[in-house]
Amino acid sequence: MQRRNRKLVGTVILLVFVVVYALVAMALAQSRPLQEAGKLVQGICYALLGLGWIVPVMPLIKWMEGGADPSRDQ
Repeated sequence: MQRRNRKLVGTVILLVFVVVYALVAMALAQSRPLQEAGKLVQGICYALLGLGWIVPVMPLIKWMEGGADPSRDQ
């Protein structure tokens, strides 16, 4: 698959993932156990939820860039 097509497919997947992740993160943030937790626990959970999307997205970004041999797609 050419780099241009990989970027298009990857962008669509990334947008869908971020929207779904944001909805799940908001639901978790508004859950009763988290709302009843202390401020420190809430802050840690919000930070983890805010940064948690990066880990699953990194392989997708690497795939979009074409891996180790970019000259293959020219």
